[in-house]
Amino acid sequence: MLSFFLPFILYHERSVTSIYFKGGNAVPLKPALVKVKSNFWITPAAYAVLFFILAILSMSADRFLAARGYFSYVPSIFLTDKELSHTILSATSTSLLTMTTITFSSVLVVLTTFLANFSPRTMHNFNTDSKIQRVLGVFVGGYIYSLVLLNQVRENETSNDFIVPTLAILVAFLCVGMFVFLIHHMTEWIKVGNVISNITKETLASIDDKKRPEEKRTEKEPSFEDGIEVKSEHEGYIEDIAVDELVSFAAKHGAAVKFHRDQGAYADEDIPLLTLISDNKEIRPEDVLKYITFNADHESKNDIEFGIQKLAEIALRGIAPGKNDPETAIACIEHLTQILIKIGKHHSPSPYHRDSEGKIRVILPKPDFHDYLYTSFYQIRHYGKEDVSVMASILKALILIAETNREEIKEDIWSFSQYIYEGLDTIDWLSLDKKHLNRELASLALACGKNDRSLQL
Repeated sequence: MLSFFLPFILYHERSVTSIYFKGGNAVPLKPALVKVKSNFWITPAAYAVLFFILAILSMSADRFLAARGYFSYVPSIFLTDKELSHTILSATSTSLLTMTTITFSSVLVVLTTFLANFSPRTMHNFNTDSKIQRVLGVFVGGYIYSLVLLNQVRENETSNDFIVPTLAILVAFLCVGMFVFLIHHMTEWIKVGNVISNITKETLASIDDKKRPEEKRTEKEPSFEDGIEVKSEHEGYIEDIAVDELVSFAAKHGAAVKFHRDQGAYADEDIPLLTLISDNKEIRPEDVLKYITFNADHESKNDIEFGIQKLAEIALRGIAPGKNDPETAIACIEHLTQILIKIGKHHSPSPYHRDSEGKIRVILPKPDFHDYLYTSFYQIRHYGKEDVSVMASILKALILIAETNREEIKEDIWSFSQYIYEGLDTIDWLSLDKKHLNRELASLALACGKNDRSLQL
């Protein structure tokens, strides 16, 4: 039955968090969904099971209608005899298998081009694209549907007519339509503008997921000196932490959890991952670790810094020697600006996650806004330091972020601008380039509310 609900569950992943069993115990569903969605074969396999069941039901319905004489009410154009049914189903299954093979080959070619032109880190965005997974699932399911019907079409005592070949033809039409859709979708998807936009949308959604109200409470965090140090049982990256479910679990057992590593960080085996304190002495480290998902590759979906890293790497490919495509780098900087503006507006330095009563239950490491700025631009500044268009775009990005954010964010930007200036000051710019950059530096000082004219080349 999972095959019926898996596509729906994956589509509504954000709204499905836990499954409750008898006794009120909640099993976190989000870590399992993260693992399922990161596996490219899961959705096609679910569709294959679904179409197999549909084939059995279709054949059963065919025999039911034939046994009760309902075929007399069906137009003859939709009915075929045994020989023609075998011919149609054989041709349909062969054609769908060929189409599936061509499609998989096309996907691999596109994936190779994708990795060569962009960053290897962006492969996760391609693999988890639900549209591609569903199209391949329909192809595989259509082939299985036709093959099962071909095996089930036999002479019976009541009628030698069959309606299932017509259903197989309809499935074939569906597959052809999906094939055309897939070609269009892939050609649109791998455009550099769409790739950058998709990564930006995913990162902005992650910011919304992690958005929390401003922390106004001042009470101290609980003492973890006598807590239980929980070590990682896996080697790899922390792909996801089900924070809300973990808060509920900790509140139920009078516990508090302090993480030493945040989502997206690498954790080795036997390295302290978190510290646990609890009033319930029966609570075990495994009860907490089940809310954490690990992955051998860095494929975290809701990791804001990872989304920033992917955009930065695409920008670096654009300004790499031999490629010389600064416009791609500028586009990435503009999208990084959107992300940093939203981080600045919703950034809360508080690492605390509280229960409904306001008690601290989970403590996660929290990067400062300055850390996000550095992660966004340090590599672009290093490799694009001699390209005036790239450096001017970084300054424009800082100006826009400062103009749209509060005072404390402006202070972080002004502090970070000193670092950018240090890199600019090491280059012997031509007169017009220097004039252009000085104009941007002056605008940056004004946006940050400073009258300091020291940042001039």
